[in-house]
Amino acid sequence: MPFARKVWHLLVGIKDGLVLLFMLLFFAMLYGALTARPSAGLVRDGALLVKLDGAVVEEPAAIDPFSFLVSRAEPQKEFRARDVVRAIRASATDDRIKAVVLDLSAFSGGGMVNMQEIGAAMDAVRAAKKPVLTYATMYVDDGVLLAAHASEVWVDPMGGAFVSGPGGNNLYFGPLLERLKVNTHVFKVGTYKDFVEPYIRDSASEPSKEARKALYAALWEEWKSNVAKARPKADIAKVTSDPVGWLKSAKGDSAQAALATGLVDKIGDRVGFGERVKEIAGADSSATRPGTFAHTTLPAMLAAHPEASGGKAVAVVTVAGEIVDGKSGPGVAGGDRIARLIDQANDDDASALVLRVDSPGGSVLASETIRTAIERFKANKRPVVVSMANMAASGGYWVSTPGQQIFAEPGTITGSIGIFALVPSFERTLAQYGVKGDGVRTTPLSGQPDVMSGLTPEIESMLQAGIENGYDRFINLVAKSRGKTPQQIDAIAQGRVWDGGTARQNGLVDQFGGLDDAVAYAAKAAQLGDDWHPQFYGSAPDPYASLLEQLRRGDDEGSDGVPGSDLFGLVASRQQAQLAQGVASLQRMAGTRGAQAYCMDCPVPAGRVATDVRGDGWIAALLRMISG
Repeated sequence: MPFARKVWHLLVGIKDGLVLLFMLLFFAMLYGALTARPSAGLVRDGALLVKLDGAVVEEPAAIDPFSFLVSRAEPQKEFRARDVVRAIRASATDDRIKAVVLDLSAFSGGGMVNMQEIGAAMDAVRAAKKPVLTYATMYVDDGVLLAAHASEVWVDPMGGAFVSGPGGNNLYFGPLLERLKVNTHVFKVGTYKDFVEPYIRDSASEPSKEARKALYAALWEEWKSNVAKARPKADIAKVTSDPVGWLKSAKGDSAQAALATGLVDKIGDRVGFGERVKEIAGADSSATRPGTFAHTTLPAMLAAHPEASGGKAVAVVTVAGEIVDGKSGPGVAGGDRIARLIDQANDDDASALVLRVDSPGGSVLASETIRTAIERFKANKRPVVVSMANMAASGGYWVSTPGQQIFAEPGTITGSIGIFALVPSFERTLAQYGVKGDGVRTTPLSGQPDVMSGLTPEIESMLQAGIENGYDRFINLVAKSRGKTPQQIDAIAQGRVWDGGTARQNGLVDQFGGLDDAVAYAAKAAQLGDDWHPQFYGSAPDPYASLLEQLRRGDDEGSDGVPGSDLFGLVASRQQAQLAQGVASLQRMAGTRGAQAYCMDCPVPAGRVATDVRGDGWIAALLRMISG
C-alpha cells in the first residue's frame, strides 16, 4: 500500500505539472495573439485603405481598459497625425500600392496644421501618378480640406458637404452664477486674457472679440487658400456666402449641391465607390460582398515602413493636450511625465532635442516643470528646437521659450501670453439657506482662503500679487528667448492669441515649417551630417493596446459611418458636443488648481472634453437648486 500510494502521488504530480505547462503555453499563445502587431508581410497589391473613423490628433490619448470595458459607449478613436502622413507618403513609392483610399464616413476632424500635413502627403501620392480617392456620407470643414487634395471625391446620395468656417459662440455663465449667489474671484493679468470672462460676464468683451476676429479671419483665409490651391474648381464663395440659396438651388439635395459647386466629383453609395476602387486596385479574392477591393490597412503599412533608426538620435518629445500637474498622459501633458521624458533623452545623450507642442496650455507649475527640464538638457550645450503644431498657446508657449529656433505654420494658434486664477466662494449661496461662517483669527490669513465663508481682502490682494509676479516671469522668459525687452513683449502679450503668420511677424515665431523641418534644423545645429534619425520619446506601444484595438476594430473594408450622419445628424452631434463643453466649462471653474496659463480660443481636440464632467460635484448641486 505505501508503494501504491507513492506511485499515485507521482502520477498526480505529473498530471498537475502537465496541466500547469499546458495552461502556461495556452496563456502565452493567447497573449501573443492579442498583442500581435501587424507585420510587413500583410501589405499586398491593391489600395492603401485609411479609415479615419475618429479624430486625427498629435498624440492619441491612453485608453483606460476598465472604462473601455464597462462603458456603454465606445471611446473616441484617435489617430496619430504623423502615422497617417507616413503611411500615405510611403504609398507614393511602394509599388504594391496602386491607390490611396480615405474613408471619412466617421471622421470627426482634427487640427488645421495636421489636416494640411495629410493633404500634402496626398499631393505626394498624386505626384507619383497614383490616384487618391475619398468617400464619406457628410463632409464638413476638416473633411472638405482633406477631400480637396484627392483626385476623386465621392459622397453618398443621402449626404453632402458643408463649410461653416472657424468661429462660433461660447457660453457665458455670469448671470447664472450671480443668480446662484456664487462669488467668482478672478485674478489675472492681460487685457485679452478672456478665459475668465464666461464666469463673470454675460457676453464677450470688446478686446476679446477684437482678438478673436483677427485670429479667425487669418485661420479662415489660410483654410480657403489651401482648398483653393488643391481644388481650384471648388466654388467656396457660393457655398459660404449664401448657403441657403446654394442648397435651395439643388432643391434641398445636399449631395447634388456639393457636386454642382465642385466640392465632390461623384455621387454614389459605398458599393459603387468600392467597385470604382476595384477597377484601379483589383478585387479582394477573399471577400464575397459587392464593392470590396484589395487593400492594405494603415497598421500594416506602418509596419512595412518603420521610422528610421540609424545614426545618432535627435530626441523628439511631444507636449500634447492640456498641461496638467503630475504624470498624466499621453494625450494630456502631465508636467512630471514630460519632464521625465526630457531627462531620459538627456541621460541617453541625445544629440539634440525637438519639442513638438500641440497644447492650449494649462497649469503654470507644470509648464515650469517642463521648461526647467528643457533647460537641463540645454545646459549640456546641445540644440533645442521647438515645432508648433495646431496650437502652442499660453502654457504651450511657456514651454517653448527655451527653444533656440521656433517653427510654426500659418495656421498655428500661439501667443496668449498671460495667466489667471479662478476661485469661487459660496458665502452668499449658503446664506440663502441660513448658513454663515464665524470664528476667531490670529492673523489676517487664518483659515484663508475660505471658499465657504468668503475671502478676506488680504488674501485676495496676495493672490493677485502672485498672478502679477507670474505674468512678469512669463514676460521675462519670452523676452530673453526672443531677444527683446520685457516692454516689447508686453505690447504683444496681454493674453492675446495670434495666428502663426502674425506671430512670425511680431517675433514670437522664427520660421514656417513642420516637424520634419524642425528635426532637420536640430540635426544640422548639432552637426550630425546625414547620419541621424528622430527618436520619439513617450510613444512606445502599450502591450495591452492591441487587445483593445481588436475589441473596438470594425470591418477593415469600410465603415457604415455614424448614425444620422446627414445634416440633421451633424446638428445633433454638434449639439451634444456643445452641451458637454458647456458643462465642462462650469466644472473647470471648480476643478482648476493653481495659476493657469490657458487659451480659451484654442479648440479642444475632436471627441475630447477638457475636464472630467460628472454629476456629483458642486456644479450639479447648484443646478439642482435652480429647479427647486
